[in-house]
Amino acid sequence: MSTKTMERTGPLQGVVVVDLTRALAGPHAAMMLGDLGADVIKIETPHGGDDTRGWGPPFVEPADAPRESTYFLSTNRNKKSITLDLKAEDGRDTLESLVRRADVLMENFRTGVLDRLGFTTERLAELNPRLVVLSISGFGHDGPEGGRAGYDQIAQGEAGLMSLTGPNPDDVQRVGVPIADLLAGMYGAFGVVAALQERERTGRGRVVRTSLLASVVGVHAFQGTKWTVAGEVGEAQGNHHPSISPYGLFRTADGAVQISVGSEGLWKRFCAGFHLDPDAPGMATNPERVENHKQVLELVEDAFGAYTSDELLIELDRIGVPAGRVRTISEVYEWEQTKSQGLLIDVDHRTLGNITLPGPPLRFFEPDGTEVTETRHTAPPVLGADNESVLSWLKECS
Repeated sequence: MSTKTMERTGPLQGVVVVDLTRALAGPHAAMMLGDLGADVIKIETPHGGDDTRGWGPPFVEPADAPRESTYFLSTNRNKKSITLDLKAEDGRDTLESLVRRADVLMENFRTGVLDRLGFTTERLAELNPRLVVLSISGFGHDGPEGGRAGYDQIAQGEAGLMSLTGPNPDDVQRVGVPIADLLAGMYGAFGVVAALQERERTGRGRVVRTSLLASVVGVHAFQGTKWTVAGEVGEAQGNHHPSISPYGLFRTADGAVQISVGSEGLWKRFCAGFHLDPDAPGMATNPERVENHKQVLELVEDAFGAYTSDELLIELDRIGVPAGRVRTISEVYEWEQTKSQGLLIDVDHRTLGNITLPGPPLRFFEPDGTEVTETRHTAPPVLGADNESVLSWLKECS
């Protein structure tokens, strides 16, 4: 894309993404590509735009400008916004022009919607044989419930994640962020990058599909094989690991800390530091400790009761046992370690001025250790902010 349109840098510099997605899963995938330097053109409806522009509070309300949703701001950095009515002929014509010049198209409409608008996968391939298409659905595009609408919390429940989360099986909980959406976006972005790499070899694009259901099942990890191989059903059991002990949240004199004793070597080190017998009955091996979880919990919390959380973390660090505190969100963003990892970025928003956003989680380095920092981040766009520049670019390309 012409530098007049975006002026992005990064590993995906020059990759043009047409982002037809809304809400969270698709926008997160597109944002990940934008973070890596792709030119992302977000297409929104003229009347209200992306659904998340109305998700709140909280909202930020600048003087003499429409309010902005912090939800929208969280998942739309490094994008341009144009408004198109895809039910109108001129809107579809503009989308067709964008497809001809794009590398990637992303959509998360309900199954069949894009087909009814005239953009079947076959038509998209006719317009641009090199196009990579990412399609994200709730429960998959086929199968007995293919095309079913999906929202994050519903997917967390249907995909089993909620049954594993919470203090006990009778009080299951959702994860505190929309993790099914976020995972689907991450898997989707990963699939797109793989398809772009394949295109270098074949010269042709590919359709990539994932879903909220698939994204959660894809991270079941040991809980999945616990059932598929061992025939055991995992269940919610609070802040302690079902297969490693001691591993979890333990009370102290003034709060709690988390520890991870993930090997027998660490167990011996832990016991030596707190004057415990590592070979006591029911404690000598990890499987024994898992079976005797309540006994381990009492033993550890009895040892920790003489320490404040700060004192205990110092002692655990001294003896080499992995440990940490539970921070609030505000504490995380005020933490110098968070700042040191580039996880806060300052951007200039058109109506809000300078704002701070959570930053991308990837960093790139030269082999000599020099960090590559040329990527410049842009603020989430106001609705239709880039209509003129993108349409001008299309005219230049025609």
